[in-house]
Amino acid sequence: MSTVAQILKSKPVNQPVRTLPPQATVREAIELMAEHRIGALLVAEGDRIVGIFTERDYARKIEVRGRASADTRLAEVMTPDVLHVGPATTTQECMALMTDKRLRHLPVLDGGQVVGMVSIGDLVKEIISEQQFMIAQLESYIRS
Repeated sequence: MSTVAQILKSKPVNQPVRTLPPQATVREAIELMAEHRIGALLVAEGDRIVGIFTERDYARKIEVRGRASADTRLAEVMTPDVLHVGPATTTQECMALMTDKRLRHLPVLDGGQVVGMVSIGDLVKEIISEQQFMIAQLESYIRS
């Protein structure tokens, strides 16, 4: 069973977790997300996480409500209660949490410091890889 630490090691090294302060506008957030091809970013005051902003937040809190992204601050629309996991958390634990809470992104904290972010896509990719390995092992066992 894989852990979050293993997933983070497989991600590109130059892929830091993007953050913006709560005073930043939604437009700034969307531009940053588009530039880096990411679906979420953390809202932080210094080293302290105060929220998360996702594409889902944009769709539900800006677009559907007719708000202007250039005039809306992240503090007004971010999700303030940020669930997170640690490096030792297993892929199965992450999937259970994400399924139960209907999340697509989980920040990874180690000793209170952000060390990465895992997405539902990262987890699915890892689980498929684990299953392919298991199938190959079983086929090898059956043939011998």
